[in-house]
Amino acid sequence: MPATPPSPAPVTADAPTAAQAAPAAPDPGTVPAKPRSAVVFGVIALVLIGLNLRAGITGASALLHDLQAVLGYGALVAASIPSIPTLCFAVAGAATSWLSGKVGVEKAILLSLALLAGGLLLRGIPATGMLVAGSVVGMSGLAICNVAMPSFIREHFASRTSLMTAVYTVTMTTGGTLTSVLVVPLAQALGSPSAAVGAVGIAAVAAFLGFLPVALHAHRHTVRTAAGHVSPWPLLRTRKGQLLTAIFTLQALLAYALLSWFPYMLTTMGLGASESGLMFGLMQLVSVPAGMVLIAIGARPGMLRPAFYLVSITMVVGIAALLVLPVGLAAIPAVLLGFGLGIFPLVMVMISRSGTSTAETTALSTLAQSSGYLLATVGPFGMGLLHSATGGWSLPLALLLGLALVQIVVSHLLTGKAMSVKPAEAAGTIAGRPNRSEGK
Repeated sequence: MPATPPSPAPVTADAPTAAQAAPAAPDPGTVPAKPRSAVVFGVIALVLIGLNLRAGITGASALLHDLQAVLGYGALVAASIPSIPTLCFAVAGAATSWLSGKVGVEKAILLSLALLAGGLLLRGIPATGMLVAGSVVGMSGLAICNVAMPSFIREHFASRTSLMTAVYTVTMTTGGTLTSVLVVPLAQALGSPSAAVGAVGIAAVAAFLGFLPVALHAHRHTVRTAAGHVSPWPLLRTRKGQLLTAIFTLQALLAYALLSWFPYMLTTMGLGASESGLMFGLMQLVSVPAGMVLIAIGARPGMLRPAFYLVSITMVVGIAALLVLPVGLAAIPAVLLGFGLGIFPLVMVMISRSGTSTAETTALSTLAQSSGYLLATVGPFGMGLLHSATGGWSLPLALLLGLALVQIVVSHLLTGKAMSVKPAEAAGTIAGRPNRSEGK
């Protein structure tokens, strides 16, 4: 890409810029009107990508106990494996803004899907080294895709940001749910947990092939111009950057601590592997309609803060239930925690609407996700170490409960006037108007 002009000054919470006072101009380098076939392929690709963005994580989580028993690795490796996704999301995700600026959002996503498919297939080799290496490669691809998708949605579905974010997050949760339910029976049928986690890579290959027409169309029809690059790190000095990073960190830490250890936790508490997998699937299944309901609530004028309150308080109650209820009643915390995981679509909608251009949205997404995932790595890694040290789950769950309470406070600040979305923008999905953040 040609050399870019100096980055625009970061948007602050106190001083609106001219770009905020006037409607955002279309991003350079894109064609405003796309043929119907390109839109259809874009939606298909969005669905295929969404189906893969949790499958690689939940597939391994449901088989952690079996993988450790078969491969024979120790407690340190057992605690490290669930931490690989968030660590890769932080390190590899930090490069997404730069990569997208160099090759374009579509090519960055295509590369990420190739890494994801290759890494997941590599995990099918029954060796601890291959499990770790495949996880690093695959999760690095997942990291780039995670950060780039809000910008892809903004650029290709500007007038349907909320709708397409909902489709993306719902299919993501659906893919994770189906994988967590089916991977244990698949491992039993194949006679190998390694073969089962490797088989998840086949779906990633399908996503790569499904996205290829989108990347080719963008390559052929995009006019390459000097599209300004926005550095993500100065945005951490703004209220918007701080609050988006804080809420993303808390929800990611809670989510990946639970996604990594929930089935293993239930197994060590006395449930069988299949029953634990079913409870794991139930938790994720509930998060699908929960995300849709929360987006619908949050899109109504004045209801964004109640939506964040509802989902955050439910997470608190779910963790408390998991802490005090007997394992025979695991369905109760599974349902509550599943609803609590529905916060992710709300956060992604806010990120997709943030920024005055695709470059700034990518920068905010990079900042929130890279910093957030780096800090969130403490969740799954700390859960594993504390369980190994104490022999139980009381202390790890008590700490998660405290962080869930902090999430309520951050949700309150996030939905204040400085970060609020105008009612007209929240209704953009229905009215057919582009969604733009206030940029305050």
